[in-house]
Amino acid sequence: MQDDESLVRRAKQYDQEAFTELYDKYFEKIYRYIAVKVGDRMEAEDITQQVFLKAIKSISSFKWKGFPFSSWLFRIAHNQVVDYLRKKKKQATVALDDNVLTSKDNPEAMLEQKLNLEQLATATKKLTSAQQEVISLRFAGELPIAQVAKVMGKSEGAVKALQHSAIVSLRKSLIGTG
Repeated sequence: MQDDESLVRRAKQYDQEAFTELYDKYFEKIYRYIAVKVGDRMEAEDITQQVFLKAIKSISSFKWKGFPFSSWLFRIAHNQVVDYLRKKKKQATVALDDNVLTSKDNPEAMLEQKLNLEQLATATKKLTSAQQEVISLRFAGELPIAQVAKVMGKSEGAVKALQHSAIVSLRKSLIGTG
């Protein structure tokens, strides 16, 4: 697999194969990030497709500014999620259904995971929107702190502080529920 810079350069020249490689490389992370934010598998799939459609339409304007290509995709994803939530007129949640993360071979494990995810979703709703965003980008999107900082337009120190306070709040909330 080629590096992002050469893939983006080829994609800018309308090389479909290059864009397909970028799509394959980042689809799952973008999808998981969106699924955590919207809590609906079907909506997350639609929004993820919209992210990649926007990316292909505007890839010619992408410029390397010292951060990874994936940061640009996550920024598009963030904006799509904000638009979706604004249209739905409801607060961002991180409710997950058992279709996002499953353990198909073991029904007991799947039920336990679903209960754990429901508890986590309930606890996460109590976080500030910035804390929810950090948790979504770091753990669902699997982004490093530096990239989360660029996506959110914050310093790395601010992201670390948000992550720390979010984890402390989640721990307190989850220990309290059981």
